[in-house]
Parts: sequence; structure tokens; C-alpha cells
Amino acid sequence: MLAAERKWKIVEYVRLYQAASVAALAQEFGVHEATIRRDLAEVEQEGLLKRTHGGVIVEKLTNNEPSFNERTNVQLEQKMRIGKMAASLVEDGDHIIIDSGTTTLHIAKNLVHHTNVTVVTNDMNVAAELRDAPGVKVTVTGGELYPSSFMLNGMFTDHVLRSLHVSKAFLGTPAIHPKHGLMHPEAQLVLAKQGMIAAAQEVIVVADDTKVGKISLHTVTPNSSIHTLITGKEVSEYDIKPFRDAGINVMTV
Repeated sequence: MLAAERKWKIVEYVRLYQAASVAALAQEFGVHEATIRRDLAEVEQEGLLKRTHGGVIVEKLTNNEPSFNERTNVQLEQKMRIGKMAASLVEDGDHIIIDSGTTTLHIAKNLVHHTNVTVVTNDMNVAAELRDAPGVKVTVTGGELYPSSFMLNGMFTDHVLRSLHVSKAFLGTPAIHPKHGLMHPEAQLVLAKQGMIAAAQEVIVVADDTKVGKISLHTVTPNSSIHTLITGKEVSEYDIKPFRDAGINVMTV
């Protein structure tokens, strides 16, 4: 069997069983385990499967993002830790962007005692969280309100973001992949995130460990545009090593 044919059959096999060990694949295809490991490295590079310690699994796909209320208590304790760490990176005098999301909301919760900070956001919950913070000036982007997430998006949002220059942008995401970068399943939300990235000197992604290594339909930006990734200590070293190798400052809390 040619190597190219074997790799294709490996993908079919793993998709059928959802996971497979190196030993099982070597036995199935009658080759040495070292050969299987080389095949898996190439298959993973093509984004078809995801290697694990001793085997391979089907790539974790994110096809949609649940509503805010469905997401708000998922990984809550981890999101609180991530939000606190992210807020500690904000310095007095900073102009920052805070993206919409359940994790980014916890950044806002930890900014209420900061002084001389300007926050631009497309999230009504973030703005409401900071309404009584005397040292924080809040600017809301405007745009169409998405009732399921309390997010503002669309032409007006994109126009405002194109006019901004900030020191830091804090972005949430349902998927960040070592090869494909920051990803999102909904095309209509990509432009706003790209506008936030373009406006910022430093891009900081906040994502709980369940989002790391996932793949989705649209690439928002490659990993080369991301300076820092903050995630939970629950993340595996296997999942975060590619991001560190790419030069991203990975912080686990």
C-alpha cells in the first residue's frame, strides 16, 4: 500500500471509531509503529486528525456557538480565573477593547476598581458591568443587537472599530487551533473580531481549555497576530505546546 493511500485509510478508520492508538493502527495496516507516527504527523499537519499521547482522535469541530445564557455557567470557575488574570494585564491609562463573550465578561468584572481606563466594547453586558466604575470610561460600538448574546455587530460596529487605536484587545473565541489560528463558526462575526485585532497594539485571547485545539469554519486571524493566550490550568501541555512554539505567550491559571 502506498503511503498516500494508507494515510487516507487511517483518516477513514479514525473517523469511523473516533479514536485509535498507534499500536492498533500499526496492526491494522501491517506496518511499524514508527511508520504510523510519521503518517499521523503528516495527517495532523493537514488538519484532518488530532494526535494525542499514544494515538489519534477526530479533530474537535465547533459548528455553532450556544446562546449567552447557555454558556454563562459552563466552565464558570475557570472563566473567572481567566478574567482576573486578563484584567491584571490592564494598566492605568490604557485604552482597551473587550470583545463580547462569557469569558470576556469576567475581565470587566475585575476592572471596576481600575482608574483612568477607557474600554471599548460591543457587548451590552460588559458595558453594564462597568457602568458604576468611576475610573473606567466606557464606549459602546453601536450596531445590531443580538438578543441571544447581548452583542452588537454589523456595519456600524465595523465602522467604529476601523477608526480606533488601542493598546490592547481582549478577544473571546469558541475555537483556537495551532494550525488555523483564531476561528469562529459564524461568518457575520468575523469582521468585528478582525477590526478589534487591527485596532490593537497587543492582541490577547481568553479561552477556557475546552476551546484550545478546536477547529471551526472560519479563520479570524492566524496565530502570528496573537501575542498572548490566557487559558485554564486544566489545558494539556500537548494542546498548548504548539502555541508556545509559535511564539505566543501562553498563560495558564
